[in-house]
Amino acid sequence: MSKTDTTETERRADEAAGAQLSTAPVEDRSEHVIGGPTLGIVGWVRWFWRQLTSMRVALILLFMLSLGAVPGSLIPQTSADELKVQAFKDAHETLTPLYEKLQFFDVYSSVWFSAIYILLFVSLIGCIVPRSWQFVGQLRSRPPGAPKRLDRLPAYTTWRTGAEPEQVREAALTLLKGRRFRAHPAGNAIAAEKGYLREAGNLAFHVALIVMLVAFAWGQLFKSEGGKLIVEGDGFSNTLTQYDDFKSGSQFGIDELEPFHFKLDAFDGTYEQNGPQRGTPRTFEAKVSYSRGGADKKAVIRVNEPLKVGDSKVYLIAHGYAPVVTVKDGKGKTVFHGAVPLLPIDNNITSTGAIKVMDGYRDKNGKKEQLGFQAFFVPTFAGAGKGTMFSQFPALDFPVMALTGFHGDLRVDSGLPQNVYQLDKSKMKQFTDASGNKLAQRMLPGETMTLPGGAGSITFEKDVKEWASFQISQQPGNGLALTGAIAAIAGLTGSLFIQRRRVWVRAVRGEDGVTVVEMAGLGRSESAKLPEELGDLAVALTADAPPAPEADPEDVPEPAEEPAEDPAPSGEADK
Repeated sequence: MSKTDTTETERRADEAAGAQLSTAPVEDRSEHVIGGPTLGIVGWVRWFWRQLTSMRVALILLFMLSLGAVPGSLIPQTSADELKVQAFKDAHETLTPLYEKLQFFDVYSSVWFSAIYILLFVSLIGCIVPRSWQFVGQLRSRPPGAPKRLDRLPAYTTWRTGAEPEQVREAALTLLKGRRFRAHPAGNAIAAEKGYLREAGNLAFHVALIVMLVAFAWGQLFKSEGGKLIVEGDGFSNTLTQYDDFKSGSQFGIDELEPFHFKLDAFDGTYEQNGPQRGTPRTFEAKVSYSRGGADKKAVIRVNEPLKVGDSKVYLIAHGYAPVVTVKDGKGKTVFHGAVPLLPIDNNITSTGAIKVMDGYRDKNGKKEQLGFQAFFVPTFAGAGKGTMFSQFPALDFPVMALTGFHGDLRVDSGLPQNVYQLDKSKMKQFTDASGNKLAQRMLPGETMTLPGGAGSITFEKDVKEWASFQISQQPGNGLALTGAIAAIAGLTGSLFIQRRRVWVRAVRGEDGVTVVEMAGLGRSESAKLPEELGDLAVALTADAPPAPEADPEDVPEPAEEPAEDPAPSGEADK
């Protein structure tokens, strides 16, 4: 065998020593034929499957999935708020037809998003299953024997020692096992390997991605979510008819709603009084009484601290004021009395809304009619002549309410959906006084606005209640998604910071009878830690295999004279 062939053989042996450090699929070259591939139907299917289950395609699909979620976060979704979707369509008449064709109003249930989702799911499974079996095989196998030329590996050291080779190998085996290497004797060397958790972390990361995908799908199919606005003193039962708005997954059944009820006893809100953060909320607490069929229990719901009742969670999401008003007809009969929730329009809880008297009212002629009042409320009024009607502070320091009255048909019986906080004035007329001026009045608590023509009156009572808006949700996939996220972070950490490496220790007797020790290391990737670790192992091993003293040149025997018939050239002797 020539020297070139020997070098090539050694190079291949060195490559084979580190071939099993990765569980990445090995390219099969048996199908490549000179002159181009010849693939049939089965070949093309296999090629497509290999492309789909490659890590590169999985990363591309994951990027496409995150990119596809961008329209879902920027464009209103039908599943979340149909009113916002309709408002968006009315404001963007040109873009609406395009967005509807692209299913941008239903991103997470669209055909293209589902296709990416399913392909990513299949790709991850097809990538993980074979690598898992290969990793299990590596765990059951032993580290391979030492290459012939250890000095060709990236980390290498050697020294001579007076200890016997068997003693050196036994000490090396004990040392490596003590450092948590998997080690065993392999001929005249000790083979050891460490860092299996790197590949385990890599697999755990990808399995966690599958878990999160399953949790996302499960949560979307079996979730339920609804909102309810409750005024102090009122309650809520977890039934479909009690919700202000409700949406659920396609596989959720109404009978799966958690049976419970709760009552809003009081709402407490405090705000920063002074400084640059004046008006900033400091405390938001909803004090409730709840029950699942037994005795009532007390609880406090805060922002990000929901009430947990079985599989349901009750979140506090909003707060506002509900002035108490009393409406009487021309004969003094009370036709409406209650707290009217108004919606905030700024951070100081300047609020607006509508007061609707739908039944029981008759005008001075005894004809049935409906009343409507446009309300504008500020919890802290700036004061008369200050030039603004907007609130100066979110607390009830100086409450004032401005009312504008209308009479006619509220259109609540037309069959069309109507916002409870707005008036449909298409069939309404505004009250006017004797001079023909439109009736509007700014009122303090306890004041009354008299309607013209003996139409009655409306009183702003001294009692101003507070309301809280709650979100009641059942999300069965949240716990699984959290577990997957934690596992993904742990697996990614392991795959990034743990290095898979192998170490070989060879101890043989040299030609002069002194033991020669060789140590070499090979890692899956280039790292400065591998030479450092090998150096630490070598230092530790010298305790049992101390370096032998260098031989004295005077003790080295002189070489024998060359045969006379083959004298060395004169130049070579000098060299």
